[in-house]
Amino acid sequence: MRITSFSSSHAQMSGTRTYEDFHKWIGERPERLGIVSNLYKQYTASSLTEALMNVYAKDYKKSDRFTSLDSFLVEWDIDVNFVKRIPILAVEGDGSHGSEVIFQFPERYYEMYDVFVIEETRQQCMVMLSPIRRSDSIVEYVCRLIDNDYNESLEPDAIVGTDTRFITNHMPELHETGFTKYQSNIEKHRTYIGTTRCDIDYSAKYRALEDQFINIATKDKDFTLKLTGAEKVCLDSFMQARNNKLLFSKGNVDVNGKATISDELGRPIIATDGIIPQVERFATKFAFNESGFNVRLWEQAMQEMAAKSEEPQGNVWSFVCNTRMYNLVQRRMSNWIRDWKTTGCFVWSQGAKDYVDLGATYQSYEYGGNKIVFVLDRSLDLEFSKKAYGLFLDLTSDSNGTPGIMFFTFKGGQLIHNVITGVGGVTGLASGEVSSPVAGAKIVNWGYHGCGVMNPYRSVIFEEI
Repeated sequence: MRITSFSSSHAQMSGTRTYEDFHKWIGERPERLGIVSNLYKQYTASSLTEALMNVYAKDYKKSDRFTSLDSFLVEWDIDVNFVKRIPILAVEGDGSHGSEVIFQFPERYYEMYDVFVIEETRQQCMVMLSPIRRSDSIVEYVCRLIDNDYNESLEPDAIVGTDTRFITNHMPELHETGFTKYQSNIEKHRTYIGTTRCDIDYSAKYRALEDQFINIATKDKDFTLKLTGAEKVCLDSFMQARNNKLLFSKGNVDVNGKATISDELGRPIIATDGIIPQVERFATKFAFNESGFNVRLWEQAMQEMAAKSEEPQGNVWSFVCNTRMYNLVQRRMSNWIRDWKTTGCFVWSQGAKDYVDLGATYQSYEYGGNKIVFVLDRSLDLEFSKKAYGLFLDLTSDSNGTPGIMFFTFKGGQLIHNVITGVGGVTGLASGEVSSPVAGAKIVNWGYHGCGVMNPYRSVIFEEI
């Protein structure tokens, strides 16, 4: 039961820390002050990149495989391996009794003697003559339906709008020409390196007595205030701003490389795309309600991921989710265990010859030779506070050794720490050369960073509706 509530945020928290200000704010008993635990000590964007050593520091003086058009732009190629599919615009004739069929397609892709399959009906047709261009968006083909007894026929109205796909070609004796099906399966993706900065300044008198303000109570448990040192506050703010940028930020750079936002002096402000916006453009999406969420839905999502992976088995994927999704997964896994009649494993341990605690925490799930690992990220609770949300991410490296997600920065620019000292120096009591006549100092943490999802197609999003 909540007895009372309080806020430890200071009305002038973004201003300069002064002794007088904090003395009035805290009162006469600073020895009662304690520390309150941070709720968000782990940042997923950092763990997915820096913790896995997937950091790429650009040296813009050198050329590399991440092509740079300017110092803040990073581009890379994705071999998507898409199969070329051509939709049917119109059909004339049904092909019965070996008659000819006239197809209209939006582009010239098939050539004489090519064979394509109509994916809706799995019927195959051969191109009998060179295609005829009717307009920029209509190419006409004369074809024959392939069968072995002249009994097969098409349903023209049913197949208009469906896709076709190249199969092979068949050549007569003394054939005089052939064609190559060339298509580019390479896509170019880009992201930008942005800038984040957090400052904090304080007076020399405050700095000299800061330890007194942050005195940790060892006996009195009536903690009512959270107050940490200036350096830690500045670093925490920077890490939180950076993590949120790498996860949630939406980009503002157009296709021509121009930022859509500038300051009052006309200087462009670059907003970089985070992991979630990059993934949401290309991922397979599953919308569900709580009652409809089950293990079979997981297995379907894992099949989607396997179809997009280089190997059909042996993959390990991460499922990064908010608290609501994580708890939902735990409940559904318990139901799955119950349905498989394995409850006895939770009650009696044959090895220990003793009873064991009921319940379990499910950290992974394996299906069809692939495994999914559940990762709880509480920062997603802020973005998706009222619904379950999670995303499958493939963090494994490809055949070239490129990891699934990369952190981009400049060499030496990942975290830049500066101190601007005034009278009293960094400690408030130091002698020596200073940069300002003001009795105080400023701490600055800033840096360059961007995040690239190397293959955003290889992802699945779960979102509650």
